[in-house]
Amino acid sequence: MQYVSTRGSAPALDFEGVTLAGLASDGGLYVPAEWPRFGADEIRAMRGLAYPDLAARVMAPFVAGSLSDEELLAICHKVYGDFGHAAVTPLVQLDQQHWLLELFHGPTLAFKDVALQLLGRLFETFLARADERLTIVGATSGDTGSAAIQAVAGLERVEIFMLHPRGRVSDVQRRQMTTVRAPNVHNLAIEGSFDDAQAHVKRMFTDRQVMGVLNLGAVNSINWARLMAQVVYYFASALQLGAPERTVAYSVPTGNFGDVFAGYVAAKMGLPIERLIVATNVNDILHRALSAGDYSAGGVTPTITPSMDIQVSSNFERLLFDAGGRDGAALAEQMRSFEASKAMQLTNAQAGGASALFASARADQVETARALQWAWRAAGQVLDPHTGVGLYAAQALAGTLPAGVPLVTLATAHPAKFPDAVERAIGLRPALPARVGDLFGRAESFAEIGGDYAAARDYVLGHAGQA
Repeated sequence: MQYVSTRGSAPALDFEGVTLAGLASDGGLYVPAEWPRFGADEIRAMRGLAYPDLAARVMAPFVAGSLSDEELLAICHKVYGDFGHAAVTPLVQLDQQHWLLELFHGPTLAFKDVALQLLGRLFETFLARADERLTIVGATSGDTGSAAIQAVAGLERVEIFMLHPRGRVSDVQRRQMTTVRAPNVHNLAIEGSFDDAQAHVKRMFTDRQVMGVLNLGAVNSINWARLMAQVVYYFASALQLGAPERTVAYSVPTGNFGDVFAGYVAAKMGLPIERLIVATNVNDILHRALSAGDYSAGGVTPTITPSMDIQVSSNFERLLFDAGGRDGAALAEQMRSFEASKAMQLTNAQAGGASALFASARADQVETARALQWAWRAAGQVLDPHTGVGLYAAQALAGTLPAGVPLVTLATAHPAKFPDAVERAIGLRPALPARVGDLFGRAESFAEIGGDYAAARDYVLGHAGQA
């Protein structure tokens, strides 16, 4: 399998190459040169597979040439044999139409574990093969950081620097990062927003001063391998709900667009997906882009759903590339213009390509709380607020689906990661699972730096290689 950049001028790489590179050298994101596709009989044959076996089957086309089937299967069994639920990503029914896909049974209680636990193993495998070291630089709006740190803490060949916006992640999210005491882990609290942190990370990948010294890698969803792993749970849930004979719709709490783009990939691979609902909070650039073609960034408004407090969604570029006709040169110019002005209009091809599968809805904090209250009263389910945004969008757009189509909301985090917001909404304070119950008794360690790019770059250059 070969991968190409969305901006057209970076060299094509194999799966091992894109996993270690993260961002393409031209600033673009890697996507497969062509989408692998399963026929209905092949999808039907996946029914009943345990999650690790299903994961290996779904991901096999993407890793061809870099991992053997046996190597991939062994990695999947190592990764997914250690989750808190035997099904890894179990389905829960809310009513006749609505379902939850629980993605929070990994070590850091968020959907990011499903992909990042795999990515850590891939790094270990490929770096040992090449006898190399890797410096990971990442940005997090809350969950990516802890999941990435958990995945690579203690690895000999990997060092990680994780940037988070100071004061804009929950206490649980912060502590899940800052209480990991491993010599290869560095936490940085920066002034500013997630978008600022993400911009710093992307800039480092094109900064010759940094790239001349460090072998950089990425764990954000700009890394194709991470997104690839998320495709699997769309197959797992759809198969349980009747695929390929039955179509399924999904509502996805969305910030950086990676999780919902994985659903798009699943559809491209032949999974019968009726609709992908992009659920945003009041930081609604994606809702505006999909409903009106207006991809214009404003200021970031802090909310009870901090992982979605984003105005620049990196993975949206992958959709613009694929839906717009895969013209890398044209997209490179479009993205350069956006990066300069923070505003652009989708082309007719991009808007039309997206509308074939995507819909969107926006939830404010009152509407999010109402969704949490409904889930608790009607189904006895305690949800985190991000999942509440997804459920609100699912209920708002359920009537637009054909009769009989099940609608699955992705439950992206355990409610105990956001206890204050949950308690305000339903009057119940969720408890941390026993396996992380001592989190608030652990000592924290992190550096506070300014919000400018130079501060982040200089910290990384000054501390890399000291593990």
